[in-house]
Amino acid sequence: MAVKTEKDLPEQFRATWLKAMSAMQLRNYGYAVQLLQPLLKAHPEFLPGRQLARKASVAKNAGKKSMLGGLSSASFSTMKVQSLIKKDPAAAMDAAEKILENEPHSPQVNQLLREAALAANIPEVAAFALETIIEGNPRDTKTMHELAKHHMQQGNPQKAVEIYGKITDIMPNDLAAIKGGKDAAAASSMQKGGWEREETTYRDLLKDEGQAVSLEQQSRVVRSDEMIDQLLAELHEKAEREPGSVDTSRKIAELYEQKEDFENATNWFKYAAELSGGSDQSLVRKATDLHMRQFDVAIKAREEFIADNPDSDEAAQYRTEVDALKIQRAELLLEDARKRVERNPTDLMFRFELGEILVSLQRYQEAIPELQKARMNPSVRIRAMGLLGQCFMARTMFDLAAKTFSDAASELSAMDNVKKDVVYNLGLVYEKMGNKEKSIECMKQIYEVDYGYRDVAARVEGSYQG
Repeated sequence: MAVKTEKDLPEQFRATWLKAMSAMQLRNYGYAVQLLQPLLKAHPEFLPGRQLARKASVAKNAGKKSMLGGLSSASFSTMKVQSLIKKDPAAAMDAAEKILENEPHSPQVNQLLREAALAANIPEVAAFALETIIEGNPRDTKTMHELAKHHMQQGNPQKAVEIYGKITDIMPNDLAAIKGGKDAAAASSMQKGGWEREETTYRDLLKDEGQAVSLEQQSRVVRSDEMIDQLLAELHEKAEREPGSVDTSRKIAELYEQKEDFENATNWFKYAAELSGGSDQSLVRKATDLHMRQFDVAIKAREEFIADNPDSDEAAQYRTEVDALKIQRAELLLEDARKRVERNPTDLMFRFELGEILVSLQRYQEAIPELQKARMNPSVRIRAMGLLGQCFMARTMFDLAAKTFSDAASELSAMDNVKKDVVYNLGLVYEKMGNKEKSIECMKQIYEVDYGYRDVAARVEGSYQG
């Protein structure tokens, strides 16, 4: 069943649609939903109406909290929706819509709406239901995977590419998303090239033998320098014809990276990121990483020369250059981290990265508020608390440092390397506070499980000799 647009609606419902839009403009969100629900019941495939209804519901419920705490009130009505899906999917969609009026981002109800929409053969509404869940929780990678697979099943690989890209922005090591993104990109390329057209042969799609060679070379993972140069020449010509193509710019950048021409790779990743309007964080991050790699290569080359020729005239000059390059690298890294936080102020991982860089630059006062926010992220909580303790310690705020390290240690059960570091720093703080007994007690906790950790053995054994 194809989705309907405004022009497909009967006249009476088109008038209702116009009234609903007017209610939205007047911020009369409840009235807008009331108008839209009968419309959607009569025309469940009218996707723009469903999108507007959800927007109105979100606005209507902004700032409200469920009186049932962790248990959604929607759970009491979902059995009815579930029972309707097989025998009357349109009725199930209508029932789900009524529940979503008060809990628009409910994962449970939106999943039911998805099932009902698929049963009614309206895949676009099914996709919208998943998108609504993600809107409520932008880091819900599980639902993103579902949405990407849905787009692949519906023959929309380019949309799947975009979703997989968002997943890898959140979880760079998600192998399923990386593979899914590659498969989707390949499917999208074939679709654009006409490979899926009926009665189209391989020869029909290749203008000449040279194009066949080019396609074969592009499919290879390991390429020679000569092959890379040939592909770059072809892609540069394509970029001139299509200067706004993010995909072409990304491919050029990746080839330069494979060639280890990091300067050109960085510039092309930056250009691709600009073309995407900064929305593709993977491109932004890649450009930054490669820029940093240029500094690393330059620093390493100078340090190796200094190690081999410590007394040469050039060594002194290179030492100065190494110091300057490290400062410049740190400043650029800091600038990039600040920009990420400005663009995504609620992303606590970006807050942590900014705080970590500020600590490395010994800018402890600036790091404190970033790390205090970052510790609300469970995945970096302990690391953030450890750095926060170091900040307090560096600013001689020993009581706050002791409390922070102590709180972090209490949240760790096993005496692994993370806990050893926290407990060791706690011991150092107690030492600076003049509390030798508590300091040695911390060192003994580590001594019991790891004799060789730092200078713990000397500290513990020395305490018995004193």
